[in-house]
Amino acid sequence: MKSQDALVILSGGLDSTTALYWAKERFKRVHTITFSYGQSHGVEVERAVMIAKGARVASHRVLKVNLDEIGGSALTQPDIPIPHRHSTSEIGEGIPVTYVPFRNGIFLGLSAAYAEVRGISNLVGGWNAIDYSGYPDCRREFLNAMERAITLGTKAGVEGKPFTIHAPLISLSKAEIIALGLSLGADYSLTISCYRGEDPPCGKCDSCVLRADGWRRLGLMDHAVERAIRQGAMG
Repeated sequence: MKSQDALVILSGGLDSTTALYWAKERFKRVHTITFSYGQSHGVEVERAVMIAKGARVASHRVLKVNLDEIGGSALTQPDIPIPHRHSTSEIGEGIPVTYVPFRNGIFLGLSAAYAEVRGISNLVGGWNAIDYSGYPDCRREFLNAMERAITLGTKAGVEGKPFTIHAPLISLSKAEIIALGLSLGADYSLTISCYRGEDPPCGKCDSCVLRADGWRRLGLMDHAVERAIRQGAMG
């Protein structure tokens, strides 16, 4: 039986969309929140709004936070080039230039504040510790620490209503994430994973390469690619 409400951090990408559909199966009401954080392109915010509407969430909110004023990332500073890749084997083990300093910590803190006001104690996201390009704030250890900090640092938490951070994709490969979403009825045609914000996707950034590899391993065509072909955007 479904119970309680959940707040899903929805970026407009494939992983967070999968997390959204996972939450819809488990919670009575699902709310979504998207961050316009000064990323070099705004298309993912537009897509998140459309995805939330299509999933018929209870509510959706776009919050602005200017992480571009902090800098330090190719996703917020156009003068930092996004690396080109040809395969997953070219993705290194270090932290790439697309890392946005403490982005998930900031998003979780703001989401917790937003959720607390609305009596929501379940936070859901598409964090992944396998196909995650080396981001330190996508690990289970980090999420566990944030869960404890949010519970300790909120009125709700100290009054006996602890927060729970749900990371259903944390140990899944990209192919497994896609398969899970498809089993839940997710439509990925509007999702955008491309770091350059291109549609059709550039196919060369880390995110595009990882996404394409996931669909290839399943022997399926990416929903977003199918849509682009239908619209005549690809040959």
